[in-house]
Amino acid sequence: MKTPKKQEAVQKRDPVATSKALLQAAMSEFTQYGFEGGRVDRIAQMAGCNKQLVYHYFGSKAELYKLTLEEVYREIRESEMQLHLEDLAPEAAMARLVSFSFDYLAEHPEFIALLNDENRMDACHLKASDNIAEMHSPLVKMIDETLARGIKAGLFNNKFEPINLYLSIAGLSFFYFSNHKTLSVIFKRDMISQDSIDARRQHVIDLILSALRP
Repeated sequence: MKTPKKQEAVQKRDPVATSKALLQAAMSEFTQYGFEGGRVDRIAQMAGCNKQLVYHYFGSKAELYKLTLEEVYREIRESEMQLHLEDLAPEAAMARLVSFSFDYLAEHPEFIALLNDENRMDACHLKASDNIAEMHSPLVKMIDETLARGIKAGLFNNKFEPINLYLSIAGLSFFYFSNHKTLSVIFKRDMISQDSIDARRQHVIDLILSALRP
């Protein structure tokens, strides 16, 4: 039988807020420890709720991890849609996209950590997602439209299709931040000093725009 305090806690619990708190706690836990090392009891403790609620809301640790991956992708895709590239001239639009992609990785190490972890597991959780492919469609469309405007204006060549172009943009930035510790040792340079980050960002922008020009 539930005590009055437990009954009151159940009545007052906000399912949406609790789910969100658990998802944010899971993001922190899986970023630090990966899927294998992440512990459900620590996630529940960080979220300030009972461990059983994790299973109540998400069913399993694997499902929670999958939803955490979907959440980090959703956040970056939604942020990209706020760039409003259609309001800018083609070169300025592409420069904004490259700059955003670079800065997002600098500001969101959890994105890098979770993607690296999922790649080590052969993307097994993303393969179970019904949402991940659809989530990326607006991004591809946005890049395709920017390319088309640039080609029509005589500012871009027609050598690149949107997915490969985005892979190049993402790769030039992702490698830098996912490997900054080893790169700093190899080249005896602090790769995450502000000067190094600013120089690298401009380099990536210049490289992409140079490749796109006729």
